[in-house]
Amino acid sequence: MPPRRSFGAKPEPDLSAGNRGRHISKELRVNRQIRVREVRVIDEDGAQLGVLPTRQAYETARERNLDLVEVAPQATPPVCRMMDYGRFKYEQAKSERESRARRKVQELREVRLRPKIDDHDFEVKSKMVNRLIDQGDRVKVILRFRGREVVHTHLAMKLLERIFTEVAEKAVILQKPLMEGRQMVMVLAPKPT
Repeated sequence: MPPRRSFGAKPEPDLSAGNRGRHISKELRVNRQIRVREVRVIDEDGAQLGVLPTRQAYETARERNLDLVEVAPQATPPVCRMMDYGRFKYEQAKSERESRARRKVQELREVRLRPKIDDHDFEVKSKMVNRLIDQGDRVKVILRFRGREVVHTHLAMKLLERIFTEVAEKAVILQKPLMEGRQMVMVLAPKPT
């Protein structure tokens, strides 16, 4: 049984065999922060310089106007690389920004229908579904029933199938038409490219 702790106290990290590497921060140790006796050194070109005392490795990196960065602290001895750490951090942040900018967040948009929809209104709704699929969003098509309309679910199924046939070349069905209370729901998504 774990010891009791008072309210507000920080829990101690679980360092059991399965959780050892989970609490390591993303920050790398650089230059004087490296506190081991000797390290395996890799120079800026990727060539191994061998196992050196940490002080000598640090001095060699300083002579080359580079930083000594611990890249594999779990290795025995830890592996350090000579690099321009400021430039490395800048390049890393830049690539993360670019990947975030390229990634499009897929939204779930809703289009609502009624079972007694006129042909022109249906065309407008299907064009809307088509446009949303073209934009790369998922579309939740909701068909709402009022009163005794709920008895005619077969007509609603035909209507949802008709919408899907309008966008079949661009979309796939993520969720088949299902009844949820007094409405029938179908979710469409753009075909993966």
